[in-house]
Amino acid sequence: MKEIGVFDILGPIMIGPSSSHTAGAARLGKIARSIAGGDVSEVTFLLHGSFAKTYKGHGTDIALVAGILGMEPSDEKLRYSMEIAKEKGVKFLFKEAELGDVHPNTVKFIMKTIDDKYCEVMGSSIGGGNIQIVEVNNNKVDFTGMYETLIIAHKDAPGVINGVTSILYSENINVAFMRVFRQQKGHEAIMIFEMDNKVNNILIEKIKEIELVHNVISISPAKEGE
Repeated sequence: MKEIGVFDILGPIMIGPSSSHTAGAARLGKIARSIAGGDVSEVTFLLHGSFAKTYKGHGTDIALVAGILGMEPSDEKLRYSMEIAKEKGVKFLFKEAELGDVHPNTVKFIMKTIDDKYCEVMGSSIGGGNIQIVEVNNNKVDFTGMYETLIIAHKDAPGVINGVTSILYSENINVAFMRVFRQQKGHEAIMIFEMDNKVNNILIEKIKEIELVHNVISISPAKEGE
């Protein structure tokens, strides 16, 4: 059972009225930006449940745009995120959507980066400013953004997981949580590692060299000041 800390109850330092609708939304946007792998030039926000009903009044829209720009929930400029996005030429659109059996505070990001790469991320704000990422490019995942995280896309085949864990062991990386997701045996799969240590580019390149590994994304924690 997960221990509940005081900041899970009180919520984080933030700009705005609600930790779920503001702080969580900003963190979701910032993590989505990291997964996209670069500055975002266009983004459509598909808003589900409570997010869809109250996103304007609770400042969820402003917070989501702020996150896409890389802002923290406590950033004084968060309230001006839409104006800043327009000044930077970032296009954004909000749509209400039914995203299925997910948390009421869920959003799907459909993003285009400045180098014309497309990425989709779905995540939920689950209270106290905490978040959960549940889908990346239509693949089911599950991580919180509170740890150093590796997302590894690969073919589901014997030896791939061992190859990755051997590299992490050789670099003295301590794994807090590990999950593997696949839709079908022998097809595309995703490994998620949440770790206590920060990984460097050399380690990431070693993992990319493993046969049947298709892509590696590294994400730093969704914490204040990072």
